[in-house]
Order: sequence, then structure tokens, then C-alpha cells
Amino acid sequence: MHTLDKIDRAILKVLQADCRVSMAELGQRVSLSASACHRRIKIMEEAGIIRGYGARLDADAMGQAMAFVLEVSLNSQSDEAMRAFETKLALIPEVLEANLMTGPSDYVLRVAAKDTVAFEQVHARVREAPHVQRIETKMVLRHVKPWSGMRV
Repeated sequence: MHTLDKIDRAILKVLQADCRVSMAELGQRVSLSASACHRRIKIMEEAGIIRGYGARLDADAMGQAMAFVLEVSLNSQSDEAMRAFETKLALIPEVLEANLMTGPSDYVLRVAAKDTVAFEQVHARVREAPHVQRIETKMVLRHVKPWSGMRV
């Protein structure tokens, strides 16, 4: 396991804010050469600290302006039931995120949809997934604090 030092953390902070920053610019911001930054990034990638790079897309611009949170309970918590449910979820692209939870619901899903008609179709696909017993749906009115990265 790679132990992060102060410079690694500074690099991660910059990359989370802008993963398209050049190595030269990154080096200037963290007081290292571009090649030293590149070496450190490569080490963090190989260690699994940096899992990938991506763009943050605007939901409205992508035609996915409505957001929903679904709390799903299964009729069984067996490994087989959870595996079957999770396999079906992987086939529903509108399910942006799914988490296995403690508490009254087994899973919490984050879903994006164009409108309520599109959401109803997604809801039906989730409802028809294996072992679903109950779904509680909440519509997001407004994103108050969007995810902006891990605390570094």
C-alpha cells in the first residue's frame, strides 16, 4: 500500500479539480518538475489510488434534468439474491450509482431521467429486477452540494 505524503495529496487535490491540467502546470502548482509529477501519478495509478479520469457532465445539457433517489428492499439478503439484483442493475444505464446499505433498505440508488415518463420506465425496470420487494422513491428538488471529490 502506498502512503500518501504532502506532495501526493497536493497533486491529488489539483487533479480532482482539473484532471486536464498539464504536467508542467501541475509541477508549478506543487513545486515539482513535470517528470516528478508524472512518476508520482503513475505510482498512485498503479496503487489504485487514482482509478481513472473523467468529465463532469451537466445533467440539464445531457437531457437528464430529473434526479431521483430510490430505496430498494429485497425479499432476501442471500448472496445469490443480491448478486442477481446487482447484475440486473448493471444493465440499467439511468441508475448512476447503487450502494448496499445498512438500515431499513438494502440499496440506495441514484437515478437520472429526462422526465417523469422516462423515470417511470426506469422504475419499472428496477421493480422487475430479481428479488425486489419494496421501492421507496424520492425526487430530488435541487442539488445543494454536488460531489466535488474526495477529501485529500
